[in-house]
Amino acid sequence: MKAHDGMYIGGQWRPARGPDTIAVVNPADEQVIAHVPAGTADDVDDAVRAAREALPGWAATPPAERAARIAALRDVLVARADEIAETVTAELGAPLQLSQTVHAGVPVLVAGSYAELAASYSFEEKTGNSTVLLEPVGVVGAITPWNYPLHQVVAKVAPALAAGCTVVLKPAEDTPLTAQLFAEAVDEAGLPAGVFNLVTGLGPVAGQALAAHEDVDLVSFTGSTAVGRQIGATAGGAVKRVALELGGKSANVILPSADLAKAVNVGIANVMSNSGQTCSAWTRMLVHKDQYDEAVALARAAVAKYVPGERIGPLVSAKQQQRVRGYIEKGVAEGARLVAGGPEAPRETGYYVSPTVFADVTPEMTIAQEEIFGPVVSLIKYEDEDDALRIANGTVYGLAGAVWAADEAEAVAFARRMDTGQVDINGGRFNPLAPFGGYKQSGVGRELGPHGLSEYLQTKSLQF
Repeated sequence: MKAHDGMYIGGQWRPARGPDTIAVVNPADEQVIAHVPAGTADDVDDAVRAAREALPGWAATPPAERAARIAALRDVLVARADEIAETVTAELGAPLQLSQTVHAGVPVLVAGSYAELAASYSFEEKTGNSTVLLEPVGVVGAITPWNYPLHQVVAKVAPALAAGCTVVLKPAEDTPLTAQLFAEAVDEAGLPAGVFNLVTGLGPVAGQALAAHEDVDLVSFTGSTAVGRQIGATAGGAVKRVALELGGKSANVILPSADLAKAVNVGIANVMSNSGQTCSAWTRMLVHKDQYDEAVALARAAVAKYVPGERIGPLVSAKQQQRVRGYIEKGVAEGARLVAGGPEAPRETGYYVSPTVFADVTPEMTIAQEEIFGPVVSLIKYEDEDDALRIANGTVYGLAGAVWAADEAEAVAFARRMDTGQVDINGGRFNPLAPFGGYKQSGVGRELGPHGLSEYLQTKSLQF
C-alpha cells in the first residue's frame, strides 16, 4: 500500500498539523519503507472534536444498522486480506503465512462477532419496576500496540462501534501502515464521517494528548504495564474510565499425567509464534521434577525447527532486539542454563533473536519474573501441584496460562486455582467470544465477546 501523508479525521484524509514524520522500517532487512505523520496535540484535538460531533448521530443509530456497518467493515477486511497480510509482514516482520492466518484472519472473526452482537445484544432490560438502559460511554481514545497491529485495533474499535461510541485511534508508531489500511476499510465500508478517526504519532506526544484530552470519555490501551500505570493515573485524575490490557508472564503447567511431548511441543510453538511478541505467551514452562530432563530434551528438539528468517521472523525493532538479548544475557548471568539459542544475533541483517530455551531456571530469576517479549522459554522444575501453583501465581502478572493433564477435570481443577484471566486447557482453541484480560498488574477490564462490548457501555436506570 501507499502510505498516507495525513490523518483520517471526520471522514477524510487531512494534512497533518505539523511537519514531523515517523520512519517505518522493515525489521527483516532494516530498510525504511514509508513515512507517516508524527501527530501533535492539535491533530488529536481535531480528531476528538470530529468524534464528539459524530457521537449523537451514531449513538442514536439503531443497533441493527450499526451491526450492518460493522459487517460491511468485516467484508472489506476479507476482500483486502492479502494486502493486509503483506503490509503486516512488511512493517512487523511476521512470516507471510502467519500474517495471512492470524494477523489478517483473526480480526475478521472478531469484527464478525461484533456485527452479530450489535444486532442481538440487549441494550435495554427490565428489573422489578425499573428499566435499565445500556448506553454508549461516549468518545473512546484507543491506543494500540504493534505486536498484533490489526487485531488490537479491531478488538477495540469494533465493540466501541457496536456500543454506539465514536473512536479516535492512535496506533503504535512501529506499525502505522496497517492502521492506515484499516482507516481505508472504514471509509470503504461507509461508516459516517467522524465515527472513526486516526492519528498517527509517538506515544509520549499523540498518545499522551489523547489519554489526557478532556473530551475523551474512555481510554482503551494495550501495551506495557509501565505505560498502563501512567495512562491509568492520567485518566484517574480526570475521573475518566479506562480499559487496560497490559503485560503478562504466563505459566504453561504440565501436570505429570499429561502427554509430555505434546504439551512441550505446543508450548514451544505458542512462544515462538509472532517471534514471542505476544503478551499471553506461555513463557514459563512448569514441569514435574521426575519429567524435567525429558522435557528439556523435547524443548531443545522442538525449538530447533524455528529457523530465523524462515519459520520465525525478526523482532519489530532494533530497540526490541537489544532488550530481548539483554534478558538472555541476564539469564545466563543469574545461573540459568542455555539449552538452545543465546544472545548472539543469528543473522547479520534484520532484528532477529535466536529462539532460546533456558533450563535450571528458578522462580525468582529475572527471566522468570519479567516480561521479555521475545522467543525465550524458561523451564522451571516443580515438586508437586501445590509447588506448581505457587510458582504459576508467583508473579505480578495474571494475563493467561495453560494447563495440561490426561484428565480434563484434573486440568480444570488446577486452572480454577490460577490467578489469571484466561487459561487454555490441553491446548484449547481461540474463541473470539471469550473474554480476554488480566488479573493483578495485567490490566483492568476485558476484551472480546459480550464482556468486551460492556466495557464501552454505561448504565442508566429508569424507575416507574
